[in-house]
Amino acid sequence: MTPMTPMAPETPGTPATPDIRLVVLDMAGTTVADGGLVERAFAAAAAELGVEPGSAEHAEHLAYVRATMGESKISVFRHLFGDEDRARRANTAFEKAYGELVDQGLIAPVPGAREAIGELTEAGRTVVLTTGFARVTQDAILDALGWRGLVPLTLCPADAGGRGRPYPDMVLEAFVRTKAADDVRQIAVAGDTSYDVLSGVRAGAGLVAGVRTGAHGDAEFTAAGATHVLDSVAGLPGLLAGDR
Repeated sequence: MTPMTPMAPETPGTPATPDIRLVVLDMAGTTVADGGLVERAFAAAAAELGVEPGSAEHAEHLAYVRATMGESKISVFRHLFGDEDRARRANTAFEKAYGELVDQGLIAPVPGAREAIGELTEAGRTVVLTTGFARVTQDAILDALGWRGLVPLTLCPADAGGRGRPYPDMVLEAFVRTKAADDVRQIAVAGDTSYDVLSGVRAGAGLVAGVRTGAHGDAEFTAAGATHVLDSVAGLPGLLAGDR
């Protein structure tokens, strides 16, 4: 059996610096700028279920969608629409609408995100991209950006048994599949929502960063247990290199 690699030792009087081997990054809002397409696609899902735009019900549902950014979309629709059939109808309409918006060229990399992934990889770290979307939508985003093959593994909730964020499953699935780290404390997780942060905390990741390029802000990140807050994922390579 291969011996476990010890964590980087602590220096007395200074914070521990995790020996990060695996970096798990969210997509929409973190590495991918989608300009609010989630809300536009939700409108299509709501219409499919007969929720009238401008109604109190529509406003209430939209507020919940905003509050739960980062969560698996099917889980959101189960909460909003109750039974499984209605939730799946809403999810199908959402994924179709979001995919059409992606096909129209309405997404782009977050500035510096592509370069950050390259820097992390060049530093010997394994990068995994995760999402709360279904696989078909995740693949559409990867294709639109030309990111197929950019990282060795991409994960959606279905790849981790069906549970998305805030559960730790996708982070732990990345840990198990890549075998890039010996200890969960050698994982860094970064995302733009409190659900991203909470999933990293629950997985035991050694570094969990909220980024200010998406849905949530500092207060939500801190409440969820973030170890760091960054302006953008572009700052993550420098943080891990000890530059800040």
